[in-house]
Amino acid sequence: MLKRLDWYIIAKFLGTFFFSIVLILSIAVVFDITEKMDHFYDNQAPLHAIIFDYYVNFVPYYMNMFSSLFIFISVIFFTSKMAGNSEIIAILASGVSFHRLMLPYFLSATFLFALFFWLGGYVIPPATGKMLNFEDKYVKRFKKENARNVQMEVEHGTILYIESFQLRTSSGYRASLEHFDGKTLTMRITADRIRHDSAYCWHLENYTRRDFSGMQENLTVGARLDTIIPILPQELFITAEEAQQMTNPELQQYIEKQRQRGAGNLKAFETEWWKRWASPIGAFIMTLLAVSLSSRKVRGGMGKNLGIGIALSAIYILFSTVSTTFSVNGVMSPFMSVWLPNFIFLAIGLVLYTRTPK
Repeated sequence: MLKRLDWYIIAKFLGTFFFSIVLILSIAVVFDITEKMDHFYDNQAPLHAIIFDYYVNFVPYYMNMFSSLFIFISVIFFTSKMAGNSEIIAILASGVSFHRLMLPYFLSATFLFALFFWLGGYVIPPATGKMLNFEDKYVKRFKKENARNVQMEVEHGTILYIESFQLRTSSGYRASLEHFDGKTLTMRITADRIRHDSAYCWHLENYTRRDFSGMQENLTVGARLDTIIPILPQELFITAEEAQQMTNPELQQYIEKQRQRGAGNLKAFETEWWKRWASPIGAFIMTLLAVSLSSRKVRGGMGKNLGIGIALSAIYILFSTVSTTFSVNGVMSPFMSVWLPNFIFLAIGLVLYTRTPK
């Protein structure tokens, strides 16, 4: 049963956390406006779009990205202040063990874990899509409208290859469609031009079809062939940025679908999937580490603890960013690259946690 002391620490934890978010993100918004003001003016971005399509989505996006940093600094700040006022000493002297003292901290961390898991997996991805669309339209274009050398398994045993494709015209050049029965090629269609009509309906122009049956080959040549290919033009242009715009069910479904198609650019999507779990778990690790560092009264007040906290949180974020590049480059699996910083900082936190009560 929670006692008044528990509610006191929970209120301190969450109050300091949300206050730090408002303070730091307000400064971040001011700097971002200053940096992008020229782009807004040159591209004639409407005020309504700037506020509701960009900055309303900008705040939760970066709040989720730097949640571990906010948690770590918040716990360091208010716990160091409690230790400096001898509140921690009084709590322990009253018979409360250090392990029992951690209960309200971890209850607060559990609330933040659930909050950021829900935001990061279901709320922020659609908001990120609006923010990126705004940036692409009014700040700097980064979305591609041309794809080259696209090859994928559109359904079991059917391989599609397109040398070049334009999203604006929904058409491409020099395409081939091959069907395999096991490892045996049974049919191959080549066309000078491929064009999307509607749904999964595609047109092949100036095509050549070869049907293989044992040692025999049946050749068919024509000007146009209507066929069904279970893929949409937008699926040819999905990039790593798209992973941030998918909710958890959409992301999981996309990864499974692309694996079946034999796509080779899934590292960024798998990394994003594991980050959706590893980042909220960081709330517990940062809380453990911060309490272990700041619960003792030290000479010089909270300045030393706060400095150590900012340095460690910066190292954690830097380590997380660098390790994910190992996954994208194929040096490390997506799971290990995302979870490695958590494993290392959890080990550090457990060592400090065992030493702090002594």
